[in-house]
Amino acid sequence: MHRRRRTALLLSAALLTAAPLLTACGNDAHPGAAAVVGGDRITVSQLENRVNEVRTAQRAATTGEAQYEQAVAKSGGLARDTLHSMVLDRVLHRAARDAGVSVTRKEIQEARADLEQRAGDAKALEVTWLQQYGVPPERLDDNLRVQIEAQKLATALGTDTSRPEFWKALSEASKKLGVDLNPRYGTWDVEKSSRVDAKLPWVRDVTAAGSKQPA
Repeated sequence: MHRRRRTALLLSAALLTAAPLLTACGNDAHPGAAAVVGGDRITVSQLENRVNEVRTAQRAATTGEAQYEQAVAKSGGLARDTLHSMVLDRVLHRAARDAGVSVTRKEIQEARADLEQRAGDAKALEVTWLQQYGVPPERLDDNLRVQIEAQKLATALGTDTSRPEFWKALSEASKKLGVDLNPRYGTWDVEKSSRVDAKLPWVRDVTAAGSKQPA
C-alpha cells in the first residue's frame, strides 16, 4: 500500500471531526512470520486470518459470484495492504505512546455513533468501511481506535496527519521498533513508514489464483 492508500486510511480520521497472496520458494529467513515489529511476530497465519475476514465480509456484502469477484478484483493486493496496516498500526501506537497519547473506549463509542449517524445507520457504516478501506465489520472499532489515535497524535504534535511532522514521528517509531518484513511481502521503508514491494526473482504473485478460493 503506497502513500496515497496509507494516507487515505489515516485521513479518514477527519470524518470524526468534520463529518495478493504471495508464495515463495528458496530459503526463508522468517519462518512462519510475515513481519517482526518490536520483537513481536505477525505470523503468516494471523495475516491470512485477517485477509479471510475481509473476503468473508465481501462475500456477505455482495450478491452473486460476479459481484463478489468484482470486489475481489478491486482488492487484489489485499494481503500486502493488510500486512502494511497491521505493521503501521503498531508503529502508530508506539509513536502515540511516546507522545503520551491514548484512546479510551468511550472515545471509540462516541466516534462510531457519530459516524453511524452520518452514514445513515450501523450497517451503512460497516459497508462503507469495508468497500473503501477493506475493514471488515468485526475490525471496525479497532480501526476507529487507530483513526482517533492518529488524530490525537497529530494534535499533540501541533500538526495534522498529512504533514511531514506527523510522518516523521512515525518514522522515528519505525526505527525504534526495528520493523522487519518477510522478503516475500516486501520491505519496510523506515523514512516513509510504508511497505515497499521487493523485486525478488523467487517471489510469485498468485493473487488471481487466490481469489478463486472460497472465503
